[in-house]
Amino acid sequence: MQLGFVSAILPELTLEEILSFAATEGFRCVELMCWPVGKAERRYAGVTHLDVTSFGESEATRTRELVEKYGVRISSLGYYPNPLSADPIERENYIQHLRRVIEASAGLGIGVVTTFVGRDHVKSVEENWKLFESVWKPLISFAADQDVKVGIENCPMLFSGDEWPGGKNLAISPEIWRRMFDAIPSKHFGLNFDPSHLVWQKIDYVRALHEFKDRIVHVHAKDDKTVADRLYDRGVLGLGWHIPKLPGLGDVQWNQFFSALTDIEYRGPVCVEIEDRAYEYSLEGRQKAIRQSQQYLKHFFPSRQK
Repeated sequence: MQLGFVSAILPELTLEEILSFAATEGFRCVELMCWPVGKAERRYAGVTHLDVTSFGESEATRTRELVEKYGVRISSLGYYPNPLSADPIERENYIQHLRRVIEASAGLGIGVVTTFVGRDHVKSVEENWKLFESVWKPLISFAADQDVKVGIENCPMLFSGDEWPGGKNLAISPEIWRRMFDAIPSKHFGLNFDPSHLVWQKIDYVRALHEFKDRIVHVHAKDDKTVADRLYDRGVLGLGWHIPKLPGLGDVQWNQFFSALTDIEYRGPVCVEIEDRAYEYSLEGRQKAIRQSQQYLKHFFPSRQK
């Protein structure tokens, strides 16, 4: 396994500055954000460390040179929109940009893209299913043609009344994952596994790692903490009773998690994802959060490996 971080938390840094920081701090890899250049539609979105809208051989060469210079590999190209948006124009824009991200990942020899399945949040799973298949079957076929694996993150995208009742990501539970992979059995379709989204849903993330071991193409390291007073006030059907935290500051049992990763012989990247508001007061604070997460997690990794 290789310890890295998700670049979304450092939007003001350039690609070279991201790789330089990662190298200085001893990280092995980085998941690079590839949103279209423009205004962010939500927190942690709209970050562009690799602009794939006009990505050609000169851009690919420059990126490879930076990777070689700093000795930090790119674990994945990340882009997390809602490809099942109810708005057909918005949906098509997301799909077309996702195809460009896939092409860039292939061109750079990375071979992994991380994203969301998406969801029309006012419709049921059944009502979303036909759209899911019509969008994702051709997308995965396109990725497979270029030998790129797509890792779907399991975040429900349910944070406010705007996403109620279903959240804006369909792929949130083992039941749905099984159905997705039955519908699209391609080995180029898998999971970007994040235990923080399972712990508050009371889903056994260790069991899920074992069941879906052949589908895990990327891993996020983020924690989540239940706020007891809010849970008492609002109940599980309410919102805001759990919050993202740095690894080790929440409810995920990381020793059990990494024990399971080694048991299933996972050999890929584990990228710290920072969404802890307590550290968002400045660039320095967010860099501190990355360092603190590394300090906690490094005991689960070899000191250095080729």
